[in-house]
Amino acid sequence: MLKESLKSLFTRDLNKLKSEIEQYQNEQDIWRIDQNIANSAGNLCLHLVGNLNTFVGAELGKTGYVRDRPLEFSLKDVPRAELVSMVEATIKVVGDAIEGLTDQDLEADYPLVKVVEGGSSIAFMLIHLAGHLAYHLGQINYHRRLLDSLTIQ
Repeated sequence: MLKESLKSLFTRDLNKLKSEIEQYQNEQDIWRIDQNIANSAGNLCLHLVGNLNTFVGAELGKTGYVRDRPLEFSLKDVPRAELVSMVEATIKVVGDAIEGLTDQDLEADYPLVKVVEGGSSIAFMLIHLAGHLAYHLGQINYHRRLLDSLTIQ
């Protein structure tokens, strides 16, 4: 039951991430920042894709993914279609990795040494990662709505 719930949450929120990126009225706004907003929606999207491909795909799904975390925040102007494609691929990677887990796996210690306050199991780490996804998804939604409202005026 937990496995299905986790798959459902990741799929729902990654599809929402895809939708948020698709909804920007002006594609250039995906990369827009100002002095008080350090991360664009595009960089947050790259960060979420990198994060989930690392901690779920590579560690649990054994995909062989190698993360370049600094690039997630330095890369700019990736076309919208490419971001959407990355998110779609991540949906599959995360779904496949979670599907491959047993109930016993969920209770086992997460294989990578990762300091996350409150727990060490794979289930705990997946719940933590779902929260991380939702946190940045909310930032992207707010960023898009704010910039789109400025475009309308």
